[in-house]
Amino acid sequence: MKLNVVSRGPDADSPAARSAPPIVLIHGLFGRARNLGYFQRRLAATRRTLAIDLRNHGDSPHGQMDYTSMSFDLLETLAEHDALPATLVGHSMGGKAAMTLALTRPEAVASLLVADIPPATTGHGSFAIGERMLKLRFPPYLNRAGADALLAEIEPSADIRNLMLQNLRLGHDPGWVIGLAEIVDSMTNIEGWPYIPEGHRYEGPTLFLAGETSPYIRPEDHSTMRRLFPRYTMEVIERAGHWLHVENPARFLQLVQAFTGAGEG
Repeated sequence: MKLNVVSRGPDADSPAARSAPPIVLIHGLFGRARNLGYFQRRLAATRRTLAIDLRNHGDSPHGQMDYTSMSFDLLETLAEHDALPATLVGHSMGGKAAMTLALTRPEAVASLLVADIPPATTGHGSFAIGERMLKLRFPPYLNRAGADALLAEIEPSADIRNLMLQNLRLGHDPGWVIGLAEIVDSMTNIEGWPYIPEGHRYEGPTLFLAGETSPYIRPEDHSTMRRLFPRYTMEVIERAGHWLHVENPARFLQLVQAFTGAGEG
């Protein structure tokens, strides 16, 4: 499946655009490429960047979800854009898709940054949120303020609601523009972790970022992280939970820039 891509970067003749691997930004569950626009614009000052809409999200096609399929989507899409090998930066579900690609096709991944997700089964209420989203009843007309009030019934964080609002069609005949039914049907796969054959590992540079108050990366995950990603390091982002790029964007950007070598132009 070929995915929707938002591309930004410096002049094609710049040294960085010619020599450094492109940076690929991959959103999490219920996100989309343009949620990462602030970071993409900053990174694109010196590097070619591609922000991806994963299947069922943003403007990409819809279909059943599992991480093997999603990693194939990434591979096919990046190959079409002549963006391999790439540095992958994935948050949550996007991080799992990026890890799966790195483990199964390591030659396609120059380096890997995974934001607040381990190579393990996770969850923490995603299935329940998806079901509540499906059950929302929309009025005949909806503006942004009304949509925010409606989403407040299922999500207390204003920052996260601002991201979710981008998945709504406002105005007359409002509703979800994402493949919400397919997402909910696939939630067991999304919360899970795919089977990785024995011996598969990614030997390239790998950075895990963890939110200080997030429950996702647990002490018992570190042995698996070390086995699959033997060169990994980890940084904890203070004053942030699972949505660490929303809750502490300055520190998130600083760490991404340091890892990728993409500074200001």
